[in-house]
Amino acid sequence: MYEFLIKNYISKLKTNDIKQFAQKNGIELNEQELKIIEKHIKNDWRTILYGNPRPILDNLKTNLNEIQYQKIENLYKEFKNKYKNYL
Repeated sequence: MYEFLIKNYISKLKTNDIKQFAQKNGIELNEQELKIIEKHIKNDWRTILYGNPRPILDNLKTNLNEIQYQKIENLYKEFKNKYKNYL
């Protein structure tokens, strides 16, 4: 059931939603960085939530500012830990 809800939410996710969430968490991204992150969210969300996200994080590390990347990785770990019982 959770997977259905997540899939439905992600299908409606817009670039601006990602931008607002990032800004709310102190992460400033340019348009190219937003598009890269949106692509990974929309195409790789199952891996991000249930699998090994290391290749995705490595790709982000090469395409993002180091400070912004660190903030994203820390935020990912925080949310993954916080919601692990629901995944």
